[in-house]
Amino acid sequence: MSGHASAENIGHGSPGHAPAPSTHEQPSSFTFDAQSEAEIGRILAKYPEGRQASGVMPLLYLVQDQMRRQTGSAWIPRVAMDAVARRLTMPPIRVYEVATFYLMFNIRPVGRYHLQICTTTPCWLRGSDEVVAACKAVAGVSKFEEMSPDGMFTLTEVECLGACVNAPMMQVNDDYYEDLDGDSTRRLLEALKRGETPPRGPQIDRYNSAPVGGRTTLLGEVGERSADGQPDRHPDTV
Repeated sequence: MSGHASAENIGHGSPGHAPAPSTHEQPSSFTFDAQSEAEIGRILAKYPEGRQASGVMPLLYLVQDQMRRQTGSAWIPRVAMDAVARRLTMPPIRVYEVATFYLMFNIRPVGRYHLQICTTTPCWLRGSDEVVAACKAVAGVSKFEEMSPDGMFTLTEVECLGACVNAPMMQVNDDYYEDLDGDSTRRLLEALKRGETPPRGPQIDRYNSAPVGGRTTLLGEVGERSADGQPDRHPDTV
């Protein structure tokens, strides 16, 4: 997988509990906007009557995306979890269980750019410490789970995002940036500061997850295919 993904990362640490009180201000109400309402109808149409609770995860995503549109911060307030529970006719605690279990749901405000850095073994061996250091330096934060003073960045440590062959990497909002080092990470964040959107995926001369420098096998041209769909000849190999 390369370029764009949003992994089902696990790790808020308190699944099955109501979100813990925090220092940020929770809104007093939440209402789905017209864009979310249109999407809710499409989502719930997938499930038979009485099974609408199966839509809890996509509805939480809708909340997070709506908060991004409306406030610039993609997160899920407590009142929005309650709104999801009412819409799906399920106990609020069932929604809290999901929202607090998966790290891909933000239960506190995050910066405009959410820097989610994988630090597990493959990325660490390939230099994720440099990526972390560069993010801290450019964003102006000192630790994970901290938002920069200007509200531009939030730095989060995450588990494996499934792009190990392109390690080290990080997810910025919903986009993957891969094959990073300290310098390329600094360039990426500086571009984001300028309002630019750098091309996602590998940050080196590499096509997706192909070998660095290009293919080393299957270098020949594939011949015409016969009626059964099989190639007339095998490609040359090295």
